[in-house]
Amino acid sequence: MSAVAVLRLPLATDLSGFVKLLQRMQVPHRVSEEAGEQVLWVPESISEDVRGLYQRFPQGDPEQQLDIPQASAPARPGFVQQLRSSPVTALILLLSLAVCGITLLGDNLQTLSWFTFLEFRVVGDYIQFSSLADSLAAGQWWRLVTPMLIHFGFLHIAMNGMWYWELGRRIEMRQGGINLLGLTLLFSLVSNYAQYYFSGPTLFGGLSGVLYGLLGHCWIYQLLAPNPIYRLPRGVLVMMLVWLLLCLSGLVSMIGFGEIANAAHVGGLLIGCLTGLLGGLYSRRRAL
Repeated sequence: MSAVAVLRLPLATDLSGFVKLLQRMQVPHRVSEEAGEQVLWVPESISEDVRGLYQRFPQGDPEQQLDIPQASAPARPGFVQQLRSSPVTALILLLSLAVCGITLLGDNLQTLSWFTFLEFRVVGDYIQFSSLADSLAAGQWWRLVTPMLIHFGFLHIAMNGMWYWELGRRIEMRQGGINLLGLTLLFSLVSNYAQYYFSGPTLFGGLSGVLYGLLGHCWIYQLLAPNPIYRLPRGVLVMMLVWLLLCLSGLVSMIGFGEIANAAHVGGLLIGCLTGLLGGLYSRRRAL
């Protein structure tokens, strides 16, 4: 069944109430952003009904005046279908899992050295790092971003993977896969360099710097150009910011979570807020 665009509205228009009404009525729909507008898509067979419904209830039905019979919840998209609709998100996660496998979650130092920010070799009981200038002069530019694929335990990859799946899909749905890929590489570059700058030659890795970038991007973008896709539960934002403060305090390391790449987290959050600011302002301006 083909979908058609039934509404094209400025980004400043709050569609959340009407979207909630469609959800209550279990109407298949999706909202996208195109050319500075919010576009509501529904199956062609019910498009005229949805247009009429919006004319009657543009703010939704907060008082629940409509008598909508309760029905069983619609089936959620299968896992394969979700992967197909978010190919870039899935690609980054699959690459992370592959690197976890070939590095044995960081235990295989020989293969781990292919992905670290600085090339290194093991000399006895010590690790000897090459300089950043030498690595770049040797053409190893991939090292600027590949530390995001390294993880040092099952819990590490599980938590980072879960949050990348949640935040990455939101950005891919609203701004497209190319933008998600570009933001992921940018956040990785900035967070990796920030960690290297403040900690020096050390082993570090993980998607967490990228995750804080995605969080900051969605957060600030949503403040400037609201859209249901970027509307994060307030508890999620508070929880991740509180976790960042706990990590910065040193408490998390003290209770046994190991060394935390705090500079990567802060660097990722700051660059994410900056891209969210620029993107949100651009979308807002296009909507005027």
